[in-house]
Amino acid sequence: MSPLVRERLTAFRRRPVSWASLWLLVGMVALSLVAELLANDRPLVLRYRGQWYAPVLRDVAPARLGLTDTFVVDYKALAGRFGPGDAALWPPVRWGPYETDNALAGFPSPPDGRHWLGTDDKGRDLLVRLVYGFRLSMVYALSVWLLSFALGMALGGMQGFFGGWVDFVGQRLSEVWGSIPVFFLILALIAVFSPNLWLLIALSSVFGWMNLAQYQRAEFLSLRRRDFVLAAQAVGASPWRIMWTHLLPNALTPFITFTPFTIAGGITSIAALDYLGFGVPPPTPSWGELLRQALTHFSSAWWIGAYTVGSMFAVLLLLVFINEGVREAFDPHRSRLR
Repeated sequence: MSPLVRERLTAFRRRPVSWASLWLLVGMVALSLVAELLANDRPLVLRYRGQWYAPVLRDVAPARLGLTDTFVVDYKALAGRFGPGDAALWPPVRWGPYETDNALAGFPSPPDGRHWLGTDDKGRDLLVRLVYGFRLSMVYALSVWLLSFALGMALGGMQGFFGGWVDFVGQRLSEVWGSIPVFFLILALIAVFSPNLWLLIALSSVFGWMNLAQYQRAEFLSLRRRDFVLAAQAVGASPWRIMWTHLLPNALTPFITFTPFTIAGGITSIAALDYLGFGVPPPTPSWGELLRQALTHFSSAWWIGAYTVGSMFAVLLLLVFINEGVREAFDPHRSRLR
């Protein structure tokens, strides 16, 4: 770790709120990636008639369990048929993201001991839908962040390092590409093609790299005539090695400082698309779909809007705290005053 990186990391850790927010968000993302182990209508491990199964990891054919009148195994009903030696290990929350609680008198139902945050208008557990919706939002936001930043850093870096006609052509193409109304174009393409998460990620990444490319171009333009670059050229290093080994590590400031903003923008973008009906197809759990339900049942089901908006606010607030720490860590005046 270089002294500069160590100094910036120390400056970031001087803000306990930012440091704790980073670890809290990382922990939330990690838990959401294994959401099936925390909230599911399938047992983690099942022992039935002397055989062991892991339904949460792999579907079990009804015929293997002696069921001939159904195509889908209802494990909760199967538990009523347990005999000696049969057992099941369930996740902490025994509701799946697509499971409707038919025992309720009506949908949506308010919070109670059966559903801690209530249910949505299809009788599905709201807590479970929020957890799975958080995972979808973070997968979308992190994927768009990674792909768009990779494109922006590569294209902007080449413009700044090579200059000349490469920079001229790249600037003109960026101006043309940047003049396209991205959001409306994405809506038009989604209306033509069947929407899914990976299509949304691809479209958002293709149109999300321009701003970072401009900053990366400026960083490379300011660094390409430095002594360490000229020394690398003098010993015969290739342009790609110079860009990757010498320039890129010293030009990561835009990448790091824009990261919290980009992730926050990705969360709100996928929520907006789902809210408008142009996002992931139903019944995929998403925060935007829950926001649309909250508007529909604004007066009769306050819990849908309150918990969904509260979840989004909490995640965006964590990103704001992280951004505050990053901004202070990369501010040379602030870090040296301490």
